[in-house]
Amino acid sequence: MKRFRPDLRVLFAGFLMLLALCAVAIRLYWVQVRLHDEYVKRIRGKSEVTVRIPSIRGDIRDRNDLVLVTNRASYDVDFYLPEMVRGYRERYGELPLVEYRTTVRGMPQDREEPDIVGIVNEAVLPRLDQLQLAHPYNSRRLRLQYRTNTEVPFTYLEDLDHATLARFAENDLGLPGVELALRPARRYVYGSLAAHILGYVGAPEKIERSEGAKFDYYQADVEGKAEVEQIMDAYLRGTPGVRVMRKNAKGRIDGVARVEPPKQGANVHLTIDARLQFIAEQALRAVGRGAAVVVDPRNGDILAMASVPSFDPNQFIPSISAADWGALNDDPTNPLTNRATSAYAPGSTYKIPIALAGLKKGIKAGSTFTCSGGVQYGNHYMKCWIADKGGSHGRLGLSEAIKVSCNAFFYQYGNACGIDSIVQVGHLLGLGEKSELGLAGENPGILPGPEWLAMMNPLERWSQGHTANVAIGQGYVLASPLQMAMIAATVANGGISYYPRLIDRVVNQQGAVIYRPPVRERGNLRDLGLSDQQIELVRRGMWKVVNEDGGTAKRARIKDVEVSGKTGTAQFWRDNKKDNHTWFICFAPYETPRYAVCVFVQGAKAGGLVSAPIAAKILEEALALEQGTAPELALLAPAPGRFDFITEVNFGREIPAALGTDEETSDTVPAALAAGGGEGARTAAAPNIKPEADEQGRVDSRRKPARRPAAENETKKPGLLQRLLPFGKKRDDAPRKRERERPR
Repeated sequence: MKRFRPDLRVLFAGFLMLLALCAVAIRLYWVQVRLHDEYVKRIRGKSEVTVRIPSIRGDIRDRNDLVLVTNRASYDVDFYLPEMVRGYRERYGELPLVEYRTTVRGMPQDREEPDIVGIVNEAVLPRLDQLQLAHPYNSRRLRLQYRTNTEVPFTYLEDLDHATLARFAENDLGLPGVELALRPARRYVYGSLAAHILGYVGAPEKIERSEGAKFDYYQADVEGKAEVEQIMDAYLRGTPGVRVMRKNAKGRIDGVARVEPPKQGANVHLTIDARLQFIAEQALRAVGRGAAVVVDPRNGDILAMASVPSFDPNQFIPSISAADWGALNDDPTNPLTNRATSAYAPGSTYKIPIALAGLKKGIKAGSTFTCSGGVQYGNHYMKCWIADKGGSHGRLGLSEAIKVSCNAFFYQYGNACGIDSIVQVGHLLGLGEKSELGLAGENPGILPGPEWLAMMNPLERWSQGHTANVAIGQGYVLASPLQMAMIAATVANGGISYYPRLIDRVVNQQGAVIYRPPVRERGNLRDLGLSDQQIELVRRGMWKVVNEDGGTAKRARIKDVEVSGKTGTAQFWRDNKKDNHTWFICFAPYETPRYAVCVFVQGAKAGGLVSAPIAAKILEEALALEQGTAPELALLAPAPGRFDFITEVNFGREIPAALGTDEETSDTVPAALAAGGGEGARTAAAPNIKPEADEQGRVDSRRKPARRPAAENETKKPGLLQRLLPFGKKRDDAPRKRERERPR
């Protein structure tokens, strides 16, 4: 019997097959076991969509924890553009294309992209129009967002009313990429109250690509655009959340996998007392243009800071129309301007720092100067205001000169102390410098001197006439109502000059204080050599202004309370009509001052007739707060601006019968400053301005409907020859016509 001998070729082939099977087994093990987690992640990544949820901003509250700014729910309709394009392709088989020209590395190039406007107009608007939910939109903005920022949803409708929201909720739109979004929106609880302090929010100017790449869809936070909303933005912003959406086998979103909710930012507490702010704003409505500042002289806390005319920041949320924004900017009364931090010629209120500068220089408390109606400097005769009334003040000491606001006295007194001493004291009081509050549009004013003049006008030399002008708060001098309120506070407390403080504390959502700005001293008059007796001499002069016969502010008297103050009036002309700037600074009570006030009014007759009564009204109600009498806070409509000339204000109060005068400075400021000094036209950056709808974005019920879905166009599947050979294609399968983007 012949012995069987296996064929080596067969053995070799079998060995190769066994080796291949082992390799397959090893590979299967590696893929199914060792790489299991990685593939699960890949599958999950392709079947899930991440959406960034905007963070929730913290509240802004007053010093007593009263909420001034909070959040409300706002429902928007968003277009997720990639989802919309994908859904259109699935339904209709192919996309409309549009050509556009762009620049790449400095060279023009023609490119094409899906016609997102055509897709919206064909596939989305007809369905929305059926439900009476369609609205015109800006097609240029839609194209730009699809081209440059496609991961950010396009907001088609914002802040839906209840009726529109109900229609969306009741109907299944069946439109891929059209989603209802819930976002937090800012609510300014009391309308225009403290609008120039609180500011407003808007969409970010720019979203970093690296930040947007972390999510499939990016819903941005709003950011502070002005004032406290901007200054404290880093604290107010919270932590964003994430919504993970599930995708089905067709790539459509069909549910929520999980949600990481956003976290609210910290609450910012102001030094403002909302009740006192309300009082100040209501009092200022007696005039058309002006400002009022109330400060605690014991620490520099700003208790109220009002400006009229005003605006309602709710008008900016979530966006404002271009027409309304234009109306605010074109309003000649400048409602967006914070007059409390704008700079103007301070008039005779500036005599208070001049008085301090003279005492610092060494002018004795008992020194006197004579007013004969004016003083001659070179070829210019500078009159006292009383000369226009046919009189003179005679020989005066410092306290009496403050009481009657004698210009001739301060012309001589200012030149006796010298401009260097005036500038030194001015710097200690914060004149010519910003407050460091960070408010937009704040003007530091002008503290002029020889160096300043040499820089601004090298051909003009400083003279005694310049110093005389500075001594009565005229010439090139500019100061803000906030600065003048701080000067009143410095005199009230006996010589300590504080930096103003607007932010009291920042508190996180667990109730812990995470930031508290310190009380800061700018300087102390005693460090310049002034004694308590010298400072008291100025305080006594301010007391006489209000409480003695012949003082210029008898209308500032309050029953059972000693008010001390100083009036000021600077002549201005607007459209060939008198438009005086009137001032009153004061503090009360005299022995234990708790309030320092500055009231500034444009378009009034005199400080004693208009500004002083407003300050008295504010002080009277501020003191009543301490006794438990508080105003009922309510939603405030914007205070309107006007140009009528205010001759007097009294709020129905009985005017004291004591003798007195109300000075009106006869010197005018330089023409360069007469237009309004350091007043700006706007506070800060523009809010969200709603783009106007254009022709391509209009809603037209006669618009040609979208073509039938691809499935309806096919009666049977194409055969093999149709799929392989050119003549097998139907005419309808040809690529859709490309349209060139309309020129912009």
